[in-house]
Amino acid sequence: MGSRSVLRIGNASGFYGDRFSAVREMLTGGPLDVLTGDYLAELTMLILARDRLKDPSLGYARTFLRQMEECLGLALERGVRIVVNAGGLNPARLADAIRELARSQGLSPAVAHVEGDDLLPRRAELGLPEGLLAANAYLGAFGIAECLAAGADLVVTGRVTDAALVVGPAIARFGWGPGDLDALAGAVVAGHVLECGAQATGGNYAFFREHDVTRPGFPIAELSADGSSVITKHPGTGGAVTTGTVTAQLLYETGDARYLGPDVTARLDTVRLTQEGPDRVRIHGVRGEEPPPTLKVGLNRLGGHRNEVVFVLTGLDVEAKAALVRQQLTDALAPRDRPAELRWTLARTDHPDAATEESASALLRLTARDRDPAKVGRELGKAAVELGLAGYPGFHLTAPPGAGSPYGVFTAAYLDAKTVEHTAVLPDGRRIVVPPAPVTGPAEPLPASPHPDPASPHPDPALPAPPEAGPTVRAPLGRVVGARSGDKGGDANLGVWARDPAGWRWLAHTLTVERLRELLPETAELPITRQLLPHLRAVNFTITGLLGEGVAAQHRFDPQAKALGEWLRSRHLDIPEALL
Repeated sequence: MGSRSVLRIGNASGFYGDRFSAVREMLTGGPLDVLTGDYLAELTMLILARDRLKDPSLGYARTFLRQMEECLGLALERGVRIVVNAGGLNPARLADAIRELARSQGLSPAVAHVEGDDLLPRRAELGLPEGLLAANAYLGAFGIAECLAAGADLVVTGRVTDAALVVGPAIARFGWGPGDLDALAGAVVAGHVLECGAQATGGNYAFFREHDVTRPGFPIAELSADGSSVITKHPGTGGAVTTGTVTAQLLYETGDARYLGPDVTARLDTVRLTQEGPDRVRIHGVRGEEPPPTLKVGLNRLGGHRNEVVFVLTGLDVEAKAALVRQQLTDALAPRDRPAELRWTLARTDHPDAATEESASALLRLTARDRDPAKVGRELGKAAVELGLAGYPGFHLTAPPGAGSPYGVFTAAYLDAKTVEHTAVLPDGRRIVVPPAPVTGPAEPLPASPHPDPASPHPDPALPAPPEAGPTVRAPLGRVVGARSGDKGGDANLGVWARDPAGWRWLAHTLTVERLRELLPETAELPITRQLLPHLRAVNFTITGLLGEGVAAQHRFDPQAKALGEWLRSRHLDIPEALL
């Protein structure tokens, strides 16, 4: 891939459904060496699996093929190589489809793909459970590097780690081997910053009012041979790249400071950020360790069927109205027709003496789940509708009950990396088997940070000195800290960061696990781990089980915990006046 000292990698997709025009915008907005696109998530794999059930030739992100119809010639003309995981469950078929498209346009790109992640055909051999729709190992970056080193203009993968889309091109450019752990770890961190697109450039950002984020640009990483990078964006695009926006993305969906991957374990507690200029943030100091001997495997299956009925409770006596409808509906369902799970949640969206009927109303949501679709469909809807003239005053629903729908369940398994055949299929058809890491290290997480008291017998060495005492003001936590949250299967990750050293001293001592439980009562009975990331002035929490069986199961109001951090920031506590 040449010998230039900096590899300029841009991103044009953070999920399946991201801005369609981003590929063209990134190709025309300024110079790039490589353009990546992340199309896969836990929920996406389930969607693609259901596509494949209907048509075995599907199972890939069809949006990407349409983007190539518009932009493949442009990428070839500009010499920009493309690396995407849009192959999903069928990377070979997407690679063929791209070749067919190219021929129809009179183009002849060198197309390669990476496979071996799909373990469903080997389910019994590997001891995986029955009833799966998809089983995919998270592969690393060396297969991508093999494809690029063989001259590929476009590389399609299935389920690789999100960061591998950036690490692979860096390996091909700089010639890193498995032992270049710090360089690999630095590229993993850069890849993690890029993987969610505009989240690194001011999108979904706690302090969004500080920048024009009407239409943020997509991020770029300028990677160097030592693994350090500068995060930036094309000139003239919206949003901003600051240490704050980069910190927010670094904390996204990263529970443990030992960030495990198939090629390297990146130590997030070593990451340092420096604002080098407008829209330029340097990432440096990242240390790497040997990867674990196992690969993560994402397992998707159908969990059953679900339905939802939302009752509108208007005006006075909201709690009594909710109690009445719960009792009436429960009594109306015969035991044989009752779903296995009935979950009620009351959202007090009502306001006293409201000027509009909508703002005078609360919402009582009933979620039903069962293996039998009939129990969450016709019988449930019939029981709810029959209360129309016999229920609480003002009875009505947001919508008539439907037939219910299937829901998915995501779980993770871990297999010996040697049992997975990671294969690079080169542009000329040759198949190169990519060996697992020759040296592996521990997969155990770093110790949690449970001791906020420096006088305790075992204080966390990352804990800063305690803040000075002084007058406090009752105010929202978000006045002084940022937060970003997300999902990892059934667990929620919540990262909180301070903007200056004084805020960090206060945050590290104040936002303990116990305080988090108080501020977010939904977490009160759940296991929570906390880790400190002092170089980022951040506290990272993993809340185990908050999301039930994962996003596809729709366990709670915010099934991916996307707004969990904003809920936390809205909570009030005593904050030092000096910080405000």
